[in-house]
Amino acid sequence: MRFVPQFTDGQEFPHPLGKVVCIGRNYADHAKELDNPVPTEPLLFIKPSTSVVDLSKPLDPPFSRGDVHYEVELALLVGETLTHATLDEAERAIVGIGLAMDLTLRDVQTKLKEKGHPWEIAKAFDGACPLSSFLPLSRVPNWNALAFTLEIDGEERQHGEGSDMIFAVPTLVAEMSRHFTLEPGDVILTGTPSGVGELVRGSSLRLTLTGGLEIETSVVE
Repeated sequence: MRFVPQFTDGQEFPHPLGKVVCIGRNYADHAKELDNPVPTEPLLFIKPSTSVVDLSKPLDPPFSRGDVHYEVELALLVGETLTHATLDEAERAIVGIGLAMDLTLRDVQTKLKEKGHPWEIAKAFDGACPLSSFLPLSRVPNWNALAFTLEIDGEERQHGEGSDMIFAVPTLVAEMSRHFTLEPGDVILTGTPSGVGELVRGSSLRLTLTGGLEIETSVVE
């Protein structure tokens, strides 16, 4: 059964989850911490719907395949079909805001990048996109005022703010729609701030987002 997005009041979105469209290096500090150049245009990739799991349930990534890194990101739920959208159309099409983790098999990704190969298997595996429920837009201030955090075992590891994004939300969504038609049920991940690191078995995680979203979860032993 395909994953169905939900709002924080428990209401299900009337469409199953589609694809997850992601951007890499949308925070300059994160690009620098991985010794990557800061992009001048969005670096886009896709995770399939099969990569999505419920963020509130214990995370069980494939540790047998090497280091798994956490990357917390702002997630946007698309409510309308978008193709070559204007900025206004892109902004109006977002119907919910939540949090997601872009889990990455870092050892696998590094080896693939060294060979110049695509790195979907490091980003798109089953369980690679733990996803929260979504806040309705009425609970959220303007994009630049959004802030989110990730704590692991009581220590803050990541803190992101909308104002720090290289490509702002309307610009990013409109650009994505130039390359991929976005449909109701698709989810957009907007990039991760600095502070990414290795996910450790048995860790306790707490994620928060402006507007009252709070998730507590853990990593399997």
